[in-house]
Order: sequence, then C-alpha cells, then structure tokens
Amino acid sequence: MKLSRLNIKKISLNDIDENYTGQDILMKIGELYQYESGIYGYGNLWTKLERNVENVIIDELDKVGCIQVEFPKLQPKKIWDISNRWDMYTKDGDIMFTLNNNLGEYGLAPTAEEAATLFGANRLISYKNMPAIYYQIGEKFRKEIRTRGFLFRPRTFVMMDAYSFDKSKEDMEKTYNDMHDAYMKIFKRLGIDIIPTISDNGVIGGNVAEEFQAATKLGEDTLLYDRKQNIGINKEVLEFENRDEYLERLNIKDVSSLEEFNAVELGNNFQLGTKYSESMNLFYIDEDENKKPYYMGCYGIGLGRIIACLIENNIVKVKDKLKGFSLPYDIAPYKVQIIYNEANEESAFKLYDELNEGGINCIIDDRPNLGIGNRINDVYVLGTPKMIVLGNKFNGDSYEVEDTKTQVKDSVSFKDIVGYFKEMK
Repeated sequence: MKLSRLNIKKISLNDIDENYTGQDILMKIGELYQYESGIYGYGNLWTKLERNVENVIIDELDKVGCIQVEFPKLQPKKIWDISNRWDMYTKDGDIMFTLNNNLGEYGLAPTAEEAATLFGANRLISYKNMPAIYYQIGEKFRKEIRTRGFLFRPRTFVMMDAYSFDKSKEDMEKTYNDMHDAYMKIFKRLGIDIIPTISDNGVIGGNVAEEFQAATKLGEDTLLYDRKQNIGINKEVLEFENRDEYLERLNIKDVSSLEEFNAVELGNNFQLGTKYSESMNLFYIDEDENKKPYYMGCYGIGLGRIIACLIENNIVKVKDKLKGFSLPYDIAPYKVQIIYNEANEESAFKLYDELNEGGINCIIDDRPNLGIGNRINDVYVLGTPKMIVLGNKFNGDSYEVEDTKTQVKDSVSFKDIVGYFKEMK
C-alpha cells in the first residue's frame, strides 16, 4: 500500500481522548468516520484488520464443524411473533430498529434466533441430520440509548453469531463445551487474555450462559474472578434472587475472596434448550418416528469490540509521551512500514516490491514534502508493528527493522528480508 492513497489527515496527539486513545486517533486521521453517535464508516486499516480477525474466527469454527451461512438483516415481524419476542424487542426493551410500510412491518436484526431456527428446521428434518451448527458474520443493529467508547457500544456493529441444533440436552451441552473450547482458541490466537464468566441469560433465554470477558480499565462490566479456576462471575448477578445458583456453579462460598476487575464482554454463549423450537412449533423426527423439539445453543462474538480492545490495549508511550498504538503482528493488516529520504527513494521502492512479491503486506510512505520525523510519527497512528527507515545511515543493503512496541531493532540483509518476516508468522 502506498500511504499517499490512504489520504490520512494530519493530527496532534495533544488532543486525543485519554480513555479511548487508539480509536480516537483513527477517528481524527479519518480511518473512522462518525455519521452520528454509534454509527460509523470504516477505513482501509479497520476493514482489513476486521478481515484478519474474521479469518481467525472462521478457521477455528470450521475446525469444530460449523457451517457458514447468512441470514437476512431485514427480518419480517411475523417470524418474531412466532416466538413471542417482537414486543419484547420493540416495546418492553425497545432494542430493535423497526420500519412499517405498505409491505408490512420489519425489524433490522439485533440477533437471529428466529431466523436461524426456521432455517435449521427446514434442513434438519431427521435425527440423522444432527448435530448441526450454522454461523454467520455480519452487521447487527441495536437501539443503544447510551452509546460509548466508539466501537465498544455502538448502534451498528459486526458480529459472528452461531446457532446449534442437537437431539438432546446432553448433546447440546457437548456442543456448548466444544464451542467454549473453540472460543478460547480464537482469543488466544488474537492475543487477548480471556476470563470465562458465568452470566445472566437476559432476553436471549435458556438456563445456562457464559461471557468471554477481557480485563481492561475501559470495560463497563465488573467481574469477580477466581484465579485458581480461571473463571469469573459478572458482579451484576449478585443482585439477582437466584444468585446462589450462580455461586454454586462456581463452587464459591465466600465472594469476598474473589478478585475484582473491570472488563469488556467480547463474546457470549447460551444454552437455549427447547425455548425456540417449542415456542415456534418446530420439531424433528426421532428414531421412533416421533416429533421432538430441537435442543439449541447460540453463540456470539463482537468483531468491533475485539478490534477496539486490541487497539486500546496496545497503546505506545515513550517516556510517558503518547506515540500511538502498535497492533499485534499476527493480525496486523500491514506488517511493516517503509520510510525513506529522497536519496534512498529507489532503494525503498526496491524493498517495497521485494516484500510485496514475497507476500508481506507493507506500507511505503511515498507522500511528498515530509521529513523522516513526521513519517515515523505516522507509523504509530496506523498501528504498524514494524518499521524500516532508510535514512542517512542506510548502507545500501542492511535494513534496520524496528519493533514499534518494544523499540527492539534487528539488522537484516536484502536477501534475507522476506524470510525474516515470514518466520514471524
């Protein structure tokens, strides 16, 4: 990528939101654009980063046999009436964006249990067709009254949502546990430390739910954490009448012994049981030719929140002075940024071509009339994890590759440069 094509805006780091530093940087350089509170447009960097996160999720879900599909974002009222959730989402909770015209009433999907249940029941006619897990990755819409933290709580966001169908409670629990393990692998690959957390089922329904929480000072949830078991409980459940049930699941007798963290929820899984199949009158045929309700689970991961968390948890400061952020190398859309002075332009483009031909995504700062200092500063506002500077000390062959987070430098020759970056994968 030639940086001149991104048209990033020049900014001052003295005027950045202290709480949501990385996202505010992207907003000010134009890589995030806010149409109104909670509704954003995404630039090249965010979009490519989202695709990398998406690919990790797809890879791990495919390994456990999930099937990628797509449900409609515009959903007719009648399918929500079948499950008796239309009023719950449009009046009681006032969560769903709706529209009413001569064609009828519709809602923009905040979730897809109804659509998924109808889709699955159309295909999973017999016990022989199960288990099955369908998932999609796409935009969701929710009428957040109090948007906050840019992509931590917007009104539109990209989410992975999956829906499982099983013959029995025992099979549903096995699928649920398999999805838990897949989630933990996803977050490990993304470089995010996760606390699995027992949570409330809320309007989704069912009897068992868990959240996947990332500890961060920016989180609006408060967790009580059992370090020995590596599991937590959302503090809000202590206010419920059935709080003892939650504590019993964790085998916790003394709440005061738990550590307390602020955290942000990046994923949530639910054992739905037969809530949707029975309420929507959808059944499969068992071994004895009897109609039986599907045992279902649903599973969600917020891609926008993951990216926001990755950016905000990788802020770079040097001597307490803000530089920007540095993305984890494995998921960064561009691995290295090339900076050069006028005397080394030819060498810089030779390196740029070599890296591109070798499959290493990189940025070359080809903008005119900028000093090397300004170019280095902009490496950090784009979060590029590595940079190479071809300045007055460049000897014509050996490149100094600097890690933008640690400031550690390696000297690498031209013939070894592609291999150097490939070994980091």
